[in-house]
Amino acid sequence: MIPYGRQDISSSDLETLKQVLLSDFLTQGPQVPLFESNICKATDASFAVAGNSATSMLHLACLALGVKEGDLVWTSPITFVASANCARYCGADVDFIDVDAHTANLSIDALAMKLVAAEKAGRLPKVIIPVHMAGHSCDMQALSELVRPYGIKIIEDAAHAIGGRYQGRPIGCCEYSDICVFSFHPVKIITTGEGGVATTNDPALAKTMASLRSHGISKLPQELTRPEEGDWYYEQDTLGFNYRMTDLQAGLGNSQIQRLQEFVKRRNELVQRYHLFLSALDIEFIRPSEQCLSAYHLFIIRLPKELDRKLVFNAMRAAGIGVHVHYIPVYLQPYYTGLGFNQGHCPEAESYYASCLTLPLYPTLTDSEQDYVIETLAAVLDKVKRDR
Repeated sequence: MIPYGRQDISSSDLETLKQVLLSDFLTQGPQVPLFESNICKATDASFAVAGNSATSMLHLACLALGVKEGDLVWTSPITFVASANCARYCGADVDFIDVDAHTANLSIDALAMKLVAAEKAGRLPKVIIPVHMAGHSCDMQALSELVRPYGIKIIEDAAHAIGGRYQGRPIGCCEYSDICVFSFHPVKIITTGEGGVATTNDPALAKTMASLRSHGISKLPQELTRPEEGDWYYEQDTLGFNYRMTDLQAGLGNSQIQRLQEFVKRRNELVQRYHLFLSALDIEFIRPSEQCLSAYHLFIIRLPKELDRKLVFNAMRAAGIGVHVHYIPVYLQPYYTGLGFNQGHCPEAESYYASCLTLPLYPTLTDSEQDYVIETLAAVLDKVKRDR
């Protein structure tokens, strides 16, 4: 089976993990702060806080920005459920902004209309979470210019996007946001096994997230009420979580990040081949805007609406090609329909979902494997059309 995505573990990665295993630290040692420093260098952000998953860091980002029960958070419906769940963990209400048909990112036009309606209704969100779908940056400048006058805070869900750029700057620099969150799940651009990082330029937000990821505990003498107790002494001053990243995970990340630009370059090369050899087929491509160099976590096509996507999906899987579908609109999940959401809430998102298909894309995908994907897709589409 050719999967839709997979990790690339090198001999250097293995050697780094061996060194960490033989060191004095498996959990909280020197690799974590080194990884945070490497993330800052890669993104031009002032601070980075590493955690055990992007979901955890989205949760902490919401908490750091004061999201609580009774607040409202907006996000995109075309994303993994964590983009909305993080606000629900805080007790906040969630709503969704429809997407752009070409990028599958949050629609700036839909956002503008929703802001006008929300202001009239007297219920504006505290936070908005734009999602850089497939590694394509949202139009962050336009988004920021719309929401900042209302005092709305911005968390970039960049789980797909490390190594990408927007307006020439690295995604994660937080030029137009308060916090940006990356994922290092195995199918992402680089991996730590599981793991996530939040970047920010605000020292107070960084300090809050760093505290919350470790039970709200501090050992810093200047932060203790009784520092004279002894070197063993610590204090918990808030209710935090065990969201820490281990040194093993960070060690792998420190090795992987050395190849970040190599990975992004190869992904973009493979995408160019897809465009070249699939352009004659009756399909559309989800593309980044001209302001964006995409990290291309996913390569997504849209099939003609008259074709039965399930037939195409099953035929590709039967041929040993692990196509996938990203994503089901979040508000159509049973948990969210239980909160009152229904079909028709975001029409463009539902239209996108009905036709989208993810093709394999990862740095070690060979040209011959990609050729097989291309040839198989062409044959499957032809057969499905003829059998219609």
